[in-house]
Amino acid sequence: MAGQVTLETLRDILAEALQVEADRLPAEPGTALLGEVAELDSMGVVAVLTGIEQHLGITIPDDAIDAEAFATLGELQRFVERLS
Repeated sequence: MAGQVTLETLRDILAEALQVEADRLPAEPGTALLGEVAELDSMGVVAVLTGIEQHLGITIPDDAIDAEAFATLGELQRFVERLS
């Protein structure tokens, strides 16, 4: 999937990767992820990145990953769209 990725798609990927209900996750682009979603620890980040790669058919280079990408749902969306 190239180009735009919806927030809903990202929430679904996050929910599956973190094994939580999607309604427990932020819905607005400016809502914080890191520090607010307890399941989003270091292993959770790895699970989310793997889920993004599998669901969207992209490869995320190790050197492209930083904490800023997971600061908010909107930042995660922009991060994924840059790689798509």
